[in-house]
Amino acid sequence: MIPYGRQSITEDDVRAVAEVLRGDWLTTGPAVTAFEAGLARWTGGVPCLAVTSGTAALHVAYAAAGVGPGDEVVTSPLTFVATAATAALRGARVVFADVRDDTGNLDPDAAGAAVTGRTRAVTAVDYAGHPADYDELRAVADRAGALLVGDAAHSLGASYKGRPVGSLADVTTFSFFPTKTVTTAEGGALALPHGERFTRAARFRNHGLVRDPAEQRDPGHGGWHQEVHDFGLNYRLPDVLCALGLSQLGRLPAFLARRAELVARYDALLAGVAGLRLPERLPYVEPAWHLYPVRIGGGRRREVYDRMRAAGIGAQVNYIPAYWHPVFEDLGYRRGMCPRAEAYYAEELSLPLFPGLTDAQQDRVVECLLAVLG
Repeated sequence: MIPYGRQSITEDDVRAVAEVLRGDWLTTGPAVTAFEAGLARWTGGVPCLAVTSGTAALHVAYAAAGVGPGDEVVTSPLTFVATAATAALRGARVVFADVRDDTGNLDPDAAGAAVTGRTRAVTAVDYAGHPADYDELRAVADRAGALLVGDAAHSLGASYKGRPVGSLADVTTFSFFPTKTVTTAEGGALALPHGERFTRAARFRNHGLVRDPAEQRDPGHGGWHQEVHDFGLNYRLPDVLCALGLSQLGRLPAFLARRAELVARYDALLAGVAGLRLPERLPYVEPAWHLYPVRIGGGRRREVYDRMRAAGIGAQVNYIPAYWHPVFEDLGYRRGMCPRAEAYYAEELSLPLFPGLTDAQQDRVVECLLAVLG
């Protein structure tokens, strides 16, 4: 089976992990700091915090933004459910706004129509690795007095109008799941400027602990003393995984280049195929290409998926509209809310795309797809 995505691990990665295992620090040590500094070089210098997953990053982001009961978070339904679920877990009401037909990203006009006086955050999703319309969404968030959050789980290393992802929103989140451009096995991170939100985020990922005596309410008990002023969770990413991530970051340019090369080959090999719509790229964006999402017309997506899977091609569908999940249905959300997102989902199929995919394997994917489409 050719998977739709796969990690790229080398002996350098293995050695980096083994070096940490032989050392003194398995967690909360120097590899964490080094990995965060390495990430900041890809966010235009915006400081980063490593956490245990992309989902954890979103949860920390909403905590740092002060999202809570009575607030609303406007976001796209064309995303993995965690983008919305983590806001709901903070007690917020999630408001889904429709997507652009071309990129599948949150439509600024739809987001603008969805914000209210209760909107605390507008969360963009860089679908497939293509950055969202950050300037327009920034204007929407500013008019609402809300924060702009970037769910950049797909787009580490991408840029928008010459600016790197990670520098475009008030808070940006990343994922390092094995199918992502860089992996730490499980892991994630936030990029956010130093300040009060950075402090809240750093504390939330570490149980909410306050260790600086100058900030404690009842200091003076000894060097062991620590306090919790606001509840947090253990979202610390250990050194052993940060070492893997730091090694992977050294190959990020090569990963991005190979993904772009494979996308260009798909574009050329599939150009003009009837019943097939290829992914679009806006001229002022450099995507990271986490996915290669084609659109299958004529109501044939399920047939194409099943037949390609049977042929050993691991095509995938990304994503079920978030409010279709029973947990949101039980909260009163109904199908039909975002017709463009639902139409996109009805046709979307992600073809295999990862740096280790060979030209011969890609040719096999294309041959299979063309044979199925007839």
